[in-house]
Amino acid sequence: MKKKIIIATDNLLLTDFAKTAHGLIRGSERFEVLGIIDAKNKNTDAGELLDDSYRNIPVMGSINEAINKLDHIDYLLIGVATVGGVLSNSLLAIVIDAITKGISIVNGLHDQLQEREAIALLAKENQVELIDIRKPKSIKEMHFWTGDIFKVDVPIVAFLAMDCAMGKRTTARFVMEACLKRNIYAEMIYTGQTGWMQGNKYGFILDSTLNDFVSGELENAIVSCWKEAKPDLILLEGQSSLRNPSGPCGSEFMVSGNAKQIVLIHAPNRKYFDDDAVWGKIPSVASEIEIIEKFGSTVIVLALNTTGLTKAEALIYQTSYQEALNIPVVMPLEEGVTNIISEIKGLDKQIIN
Repeated sequence: MKKKIIIATDNLLLTDFAKTAHGLIRGSERFEVLGIIDAKNKNTDAGELLDDSYRNIPVMGSINEAINKLDHIDYLLIGVATVGGVLSNSLLAIVIDAITKGISIVNGLHDQLQEREAIALLAKENQVELIDIRKPKSIKEMHFWTGDIFKVDVPIVAFLAMDCAMGKRTTARFVMEACLKRNIYAEMIYTGQTGWMQGNKYGFILDSTLNDFVSGELENAIVSCWKEAKPDLILLEGQSSLRNPSGPCGSEFMVSGNAKQIVLIHAPNRKYFDDDAVWGKIPSVASEIEIIEKFGSTVIVLALNTTGLTKAEALIYQTSYQEALNIPVVMPLEEGVTNIISEIKGLDKQIIN
């Protein structure tokens, strides 16, 4: 049975900082989302705010309001990714309020609640659980790369992007769900906190893993999935981007994870890394594809994040990229992901349509 949660978004629900909340609002096999705590956007439905789809997930202003409206709450989940993964004072206040009311906490930030003595003591006094998702594994628990990845005989597709928070995990999850509807058994390898929270069975949290073991943990997740679950298709959730200066990432999926097929995600309306001119301009899609090809992988589809674009503008970008790059260009939120599935090499095409 799914645990019932409310999600704290620290008045950031409509920003990219709340991508964890966004993922859980769209779906989770691990948790049932009862509501959102975000005073700035209270008295609305989270689904309607996110993508105009009513989901009966009320946005409320406080823990007290949630307790009064909802029958039972198992956990308060922190649904934002803050700069540096540090708990803000306002988030900390919500956490303390929840603990004193007997609600356990799920925390995906680097700032470990169990390491805060006062919070740990308060949790013990109120007999609630503190779950720190990004608690690093010990060396004994981690795996080193072995080469077993080359034994995997099903397609491995990585979802990479031109920048952070563009929809890598969301697009991968859409593809996984669409495959299952077509009797294609796809598994997604999670590499971040939200993927675990959504209930994916195989994966690891990349940014809390000691660097020497990132390749091995990635390989182990893929190989374990292949051996145990026996899927038709394995999808890799990418992190950051190849050239984001705050945390370049992506080559691991192609080299250590042997992903030869790439779905590349781009937001035409975003000009700078993390929307910050100081960090530099996001390079061209064509140059990113060229780099990916030098790693021996192929971009099979370009997926557009249309945030900030009108429908007409999005269609213009879609057409222009398709003509310039000569690959399929899709808009997952607006059009679905069937065209992505049809481009994946190594699948039985008879079962796709």
